[in-house]
Amino acid sequence: MSSRIRVASYNLRGLKDDPAAAADVVRRIDPDVLLLQEVPRHPFSGWRIARFARSCGLLWSGRTRRLSGTGMMTSSRLESTDSVDKKLPVAPRANPRSYTAAQVRVPGGQDITVVSIHLSLLADERLRHATLVLEELAANPLLADGPFVIGGDLNESSQGKAWRVLGERLTLASPDRPTFPSAGPKSWIDAIFASPELTVSSHQDVTLERELVSAATDHLPVWIDLEIAQGGDPAIEDTTPAG
Repeated sequence: MSSRIRVASYNLRGLKDDPAAAADVVRRIDPDVLLLQEVPRHPFSGWRIARFARSCGLLWSGRTRRLSGTGMMTSSRLESTDSVDKKLPVAPRANPRSYTAAQVRVPGGQDITVVSIHLSLLADERLRHATLVLEELAANPLLADGPFVIGGDLNESSQGKAWRVLGERLTLASPDRPTFPSAGPKSWIDAIFASPELTVSSHQDVTLERELVSAATDHLPVWIDLEIAQGGDPAIEDTTPAG
């Protein structure tokens, strides 16, 4: 017996566009985990994020976003640890960068680590940060042997070095299609990767009108479905990337 977990990733552009449209997009996707980038970071923005979470029907711990705007929300269908931010080194005067991680599970299932990333605009930093995130996950004794998912805005195409580093360790799970800009997508820069032992189901499309997604933010969301075995290890099978 197995359960399905939907993991989505979405760059909100600081909720500078139409938060109601963005919440509508999220509700239609109906994720169990929502990996976020460009969450508002200023000290008085917490109420806006909390309101957005309620509009999406999701839970937000309120403890992340301050380092660089990555964060996540979860549904009540999952058990989840509080998410934590991990700072990433950047050049002097460069935009701050971090990643956000938490562990989630379907009641009775195995823990899965979920990670939201927003890589640098600088190619060298993107590569360094992707490598560092993988190294820190591997070095954590609680995570080293467990499955994990990394998703977010990579700020580069699949030909980039950071993308290739993630792809060497993980399976690309989200579809191969443009995600930016939302009004007329031309660049594929948002993706979700899963560790090889996880079973990624065939991608299920959701109706999202162009007018809606372009009003919501400047990125399109991406999402995957994972089949998780109840009461033990994640469901395992030989899969190819969904798409």
